[in-house]
Amino acid sequence: MSYQNPVFIPGPTNIPEVIRKACDMPTVDHRSPAFARVFKPAVAGVKAVLGTRDGEVILFPSTGTGGWEAAITNTLSPGDTVLAARFGMFSHRWIDMCQRHGLNVEIIETPWGQGAPVTAIEAALAADSGHRIKAVLATHNETATGVKSDIAGIRKAMDRATHPAMLFVDGVSSIGSMPFEMDGWGVDIAVAGSQKGFMLPAGLAILGLSPKAVAAMDTARLPRTFFDFRDMQKSYAAGGYPYTPAVGLINGLATAVQMLQDEGLANVYARHHRIAEGVRRAIAAWGMRPCAASSDLYSDTVTAVVVPEGFNGTDVVKVAAEKYGMAFGVGLGEVAGKVFRIGHLGSLTDAMMLSGLATAEMCMADLGYPITLGTGVAAAQDYYRKNAGEAAKAAA
Repeated sequence: MSYQNPVFIPGPTNIPEVIRKACDMPTVDHRSPAFARVFKPAVAGVKAVLGTRDGEVILFPSTGTGGWEAAITNTLSPGDTVLAARFGMFSHRWIDMCQRHGLNVEIIETPWGQGAPVTAIEAALAADSGHRIKAVLATHNETATGVKSDIAGIRKAMDRATHPAMLFVDGVSSIGSMPFEMDGWGVDIAVAGSQKGFMLPAGLAILGLSPKAVAAMDTARLPRTFFDFRDMQKSYAAGGYPYTPAVGLINGLATAVQMLQDEGLANVYARHHRIAEGVRRAIAAWGMRPCAASSDLYSDTVTAVVVPEGFNGTDVVKVAAEKYGMAFGVGLGEVAGKVFRIGHLGSLTDAMMLSGLATAEMCMADLGYPITLGTGVAAAQDYYRKNAGEAAKAAA
């Protein structure tokens, strides 16, 4: 693999040089005012990215998976029931985690390529007259299939069912790259990770907590120590941490959120949509399609490309790595071998994306795919040229 080439996996993403340098800092005393000067702007910037005024932000030295665990252990008790749809690898893994913690998971099985089924969620909540369901788990952006779900629609369904359950959202591969409105959508816990839209190395679980989620800690009886929100809150009030924090990553996070705000979140989201649409135009020119079942489900951070019958998408990824030194994502779970994934999030430009599309074309040509070199690149070029004004605006 060449370190000179950008990566096109759906995370970890490319790290801008300014963020890499911000993470590379001398040791500071994490119980001193010097750490507080790093920590406070990082937390304030995350709140802006999450779209919350009322919520609290918690940063754990972990990953998104640790964020999932913190969400459930701080708010739920053994035997509690949660509602979740399984429609991809990451929604499946959160379900599996809940089951391992002794929670009763009411699962709505959904075809991979679809999003979270709003109508079925509403029906399940409406049928729960005794309010056994304590939380609804929703994956905003299913990285395995390149599918986004309607989180605002889920909240409306919960409200129509007049159900008091909390709404927990996995936004690991969406937050910082796609619109996210924690307060506006009524999200009680939002989970993100440092290594995707925030453009950092892996190592931080980033959570937003609503006042309702904070209140739920009073009755939660699942065990937690490292991930205890109460310990974090007490230390935060004094400007510190209950244990040793990832100081360099937090310093990088402060730089990352400032970069996002300098670009303007609306421009960040427009850039991701533009780059993603160029990828989708290229796929269509190849005679292929995304795994997402319909255009309203298309993710702006990752596209799972369905390969033709008789081909294996994993081979594309292998050839890219071994012959051209470039990284794409393999298919996972039920779509393993049926797709290869193109990540298009984080620190990325139109020109960088064109290099990825050109390399993907060479790999497919090497494997005998029924494509003509240049067709996908030309389709993306045409789209990017016509929307170059948006690129200039975002860079201004």
